[in-house]
Amino acid sequence: MKRLLIVWHSRTGCARQMSEALAQGARAAATALDLGQALEVRSLAAAEAHARDVLDADGYLFCAPENLGSLTGAMKEFFDQAYYAVLDQVAGRPCGLAIAAGSDGAGAQRQMERICTGWRLNLIGAPVVVRNGAQTAEQILAPKTLGSADADCCHELGGLVAATLLLGEESEA
Repeated sequence: MKRLLIVWHSRTGCARQMSEALAQGARAAATALDLGQALEVRSLAAAEAHARDVLDADGYLFCAPENLGSLTGAMKEFFDQAYYAVLDQVAGRPCGLAIAAGSDGAGAQRQMERICTGWRLNLIGAPVVVRNGAQTAEQILAPKTLGSADADCCHELGGLVAATLLLGEESEA
């Protein structure tokens, strides 16, 4: 059994919906590969995730919003508390990144990529950055709904990471 951990944080709903699409994509890929019983997908809010959860997983999807040009505080706190506790113990494991942003997302993407590089994770696919265009305080704070095209991108990334995780061991065997 392979374990895929999704750690997410959301303020207005978009990143939560993205994490759900990532999970659906992972499960769909496992089913399509006739390996549905070989994959456990576990999704945890950043405030609930700990180093032990990271160590217990074989692959990862990290999903969070960008706030003020940086990774949201709750997601950064997750990485801060887990970073050194798992350092040198997760190298080579596959991971994917997803970011909800107003107009950019580059700052949060850079931060997550640097953390994953430090952990020596294997980044799979391009990060999914969903830009909702929110620029005013009212728009930024308003609840968000993930569009179908963006959900499809998340679904695809979840499937790609799951397939890499599931087929990686088969090719080594």
